[in-house]
Amino acid sequence: MRVVAAPDKFRGTATAAEIADAVVRGAVLTGATAEAFPMADGGEGTLEVLGGGNRRSTVTGPLGDPVVAEWRLTRQTAVIEMAQASGLVLAGGAEGNEPLDATTAGTGELIREAVESGARRVIVAVGGSATTDGGLGALRAMGSPARYRGIELLVACDVRTPFTGAAEVFGPQKGASPPQIEMLRRRLVRLAQQYEEDFGIDVVSLARAGAAGGLAGGLAAIGAELVDGFDLVAEELMLDEVLEGADLVVTGEGTLDATSFRGKVVGGVSAYASAAGLPTLVIVGRIHSDVEGAVDAVSLVDRFGEERAVADPVGCVEAVVAEEVG
Repeated sequence: MRVVAAPDKFRGTATAAEIADAVVRGAVLTGATAEAFPMADGGEGTLEVLGGGNRRSTVTGPLGDPVVAEWRLTRQTAVIEMAQASGLVLAGGAEGNEPLDATTAGTGELIREAVESGARRVIVAVGGSATTDGGLGALRAMGSPARYRGIELLVACDVRTPFTGAAEVFGPQKGASPPQIEMLRRRLVRLAQQYEEDFGIDVVSLARAGAAGGLAGGLAAIGAELVDGFDLVAEELMLDEVLEGADLVVTGEGTLDATSFRGKVVGGVSAYASAAGLPTLVIVGRIHSDVEGAVDAVSLVDRFGEERAVADPVGCVEAVVAEEVG
């Protein structure tokens, strides 16, 4: 038996690479051969699965303080993970964030540096943001839109939220109070009007434009293409070719919920496996009540208890694979 391990990260407890390696170890215990193939969907971890950073730059953090961000440049293709420059973790989480002030300026600085360093194709992964500035900070840091003519800007989105819906959908996660959410929503409405006047692009009608608090829409206003992050990663890593000759695909993530099948790794990998006629084993940290009973997956919390599942997800995944594959 040949097993392909293609999981997402288990947010807050293990990286995609750590989970993939655990799947491989579990499969090998049964006598199977296995290949680690960690995946991402445009959120945190996308840079890692696309090769990891080989550049480091000091840029403006989400709250204005300097931060050191890793990014990648290989053969005129740059990979930028906005969470490295404008992420919620850098702001101290929801408790430390200042939702009205958080800026994407650092992400714009990385994009500008990438182009100035010779990149002709720039992939921007936009998950995990602290911001709801509609990308205005990034655009100001990037300078004249003219410098990006002829540059392929691809925005890897892990959500499909509309531009003006970003505040209401993600504001609470970023520490915004109800009055602040309304202020952010109104700001996005005004900004959408400004983008249409300045660039002739109606970001309100664009799916995914609300990703990263509207950063996706801001970049689209100057010509970027908004794409599903999982599809982009799968194409970059040639997932369809990796699945050729496999007998089983193992995927998973920290929490399985309804969004897992809307452009996320679990849904994407499952679809690829189904198209190839392969069975899929889904292993997750926990299963949310909105899909409980409707999806066939192994929950580490249900099988091992919450304490062990959180403390040792890698060991738990290895044990599940050894049992299920065996």
